[in-house]
Amino acid sequence: MNRQPQPLIRIENLIKIYGNNPRMALKLFRDGGTRDSIQASTGHVLGIAGVSLTINEGELFVVMGLSGSGKSTLIRCLNRLINPTSGHNFIEGEDVAHVNEVRMREIRRSKMAMVFQRFALFPHKTVVENVEYGLKIQGMATDDYRQKALDTLDAVGLRQWADYVPSALSGGMQQRVGLARALATDADILLMDEAFSALDPLIRREMQDELMRLQAELKKTIVFISHDIQEALKIGDRVAVMKDGYIVQVGTPEELITQPADDYIRAFTLDVNRAQVLKTGSITRKTVPFILGKGSVQAAVEELETNGRAQMYVVDRESKPIGLVTLDDLKIALREGQADITQVMQTDFPSVNAATSLDEIFQYCQTGLPLAVVGSKGKFKGVVEQSDIFASIGRLSQGVAETAESTQPSQLAS
Repeated sequence: MNRQPQPLIRIENLIKIYGNNPRMALKLFRDGGTRDSIQASTGHVLGIAGVSLTINEGELFVVMGLSGSGKSTLIRCLNRLINPTSGHNFIEGEDVAHVNEVRMREIRRSKMAMVFQRFALFPHKTVVENVEYGLKIQGMATDDYRQKALDTLDAVGLRQWADYVPSALSGGMQQRVGLARALATDADILLMDEAFSALDPLIRREMQDELMRLQAELKKTIVFISHDIQEALKIGDRVAVMKDGYIVQVGTPEELITQPADDYIRAFTLDVNRAQVLKTGSITRKTVPFILGKGSVQAAVEELETNGRAQMYVVDRESKPIGLVTLDDLKIALREGQADITQVMQTDFPSVNAATSLDEIFQYCQTGLPLAVVGSKGKFKGVVEQSDIFASIGRLSQGVAETAESTQPSQLAS
């Protein structure tokens, strides 16, 4: 049985109001006031408007939105660099929104680490000294924290730069140092506030790939802030889109593309390459395979004829695909009295993981064979045919065209 992901962070009705008298503005908000009306009547700014969400253990969760949407305020409320006005923020069941400062500093040292947009490295310290800084604060022995820092630099490909100062490194390398410093503390939660936005596009893509690689190994719980929808959909397990302090929609990248909550989300995703976001599993058709050793050639023929199919995948006792048989070959085998289906099945067939993007499977279309789709453990999930791919993209293209006609550009800035 697969273990269900457990919420590590649970945010309940979190509110942040900027101003000298937030209680007055808070009452107006609870009475139904909007960000604009509250600011007009009190001069206070509603930074976060009753946000509630959960972030699972081991999840790379992206919060994205335009400037002023409240995303950076939200992440800073998580580690109390900004104190929320009201609401709750549970980390492993403990409401850190209401602990005292001593306890909050302990939580920051032991459970959370942060990577900032502008690197925030100590210019007078070497790379390794920057990485080991958090470990020194934790009280780790000198030999231990130096080795831990070097090992972490090795993980991000910068060990050979350990004795250089940050100014000798490129922007992308400096951001790797910032990432290494956060990872070295072994914190359960990694907070990344626009961590890659100051980088050049090529280096930014490299850092995105590096983060995804490290996450596949380390399985940290990462809260990543971004204003870039392409970045959010590329790296996020789930994405929360914010506007005016509110959460507009939370979902997987595929859900945001295929099930947008409103025109605001549709407008955000207009220019996204859908084929790069949608996964093969989302268009997989469940079909009945032939289980080797559990069925007969006659039964396979009847299954194909009943469902109007021309081909069928053969799986072993562990449900892993091992071959493909056609209706014509099965009928020939029946006429010739051939009971061994392995004698007529093709063993050279295309197979892809359900997590593979549609963009990556176009190359298999020219084979003319249905793709065998497998899960993470190699078990058969179903098939995808060329017509499924083009039909899926066709439906999305139609939706994009309709949104483009109905959505005005000014809506994104509203």
